[in-house]
Amino acid sequence: MTLQALAIRPFHPSDETAIIALWHACGLTRPWNDPRKDVARKLSVQSDLFLVGTVDGVIVATLMGGYDGHRGWINYLAVSPAHRRRNYATALMRAVERKLLAMGCPKINLLIRSENVAVKRFYDSLGFEQDAVISMGKRLIPDR
Repeated sequence: MTLQALAIRPFHPSDETAIIALWHACGLTRPWNDPRKDVARKLSVQSDLFLVGTVDGVIVATLMGGYDGHRGWINYLAVSPAHRRRNYATALMRAVERKLLAMGCPKINLLIRSENVAVKRFYDSLGFEQDAVISMGKRLIPDR
């Protein structure tokens, strides 16, 4: 089997429906987050860090990056279950790392659900290390 190359490009508004379907297929959505609102919020801030991976024009992967002037952040890294184990997630991570480095970003942070051991191993393989921190959050605007 020949693996097809992943084409990486910025998000286009016409991608929204396919991307949200991909996020659902990958188990990334949660009842308390409205993915349409997440897309709209991202488009208002650093939309160039919202990356889409395609194979033959079909969306198979996404990554939403950000930089707050102190740390870079990764959200919504998703690869279609039918397209996994082809280094597409690694390609998206390398692409956003290049963009963040060009912005002067010294470090990338990300959050992993504690039960998602396979994803932790993936990030370990990219050189990420677990920080001695406690993640805390406070919702300011309810989505639902």
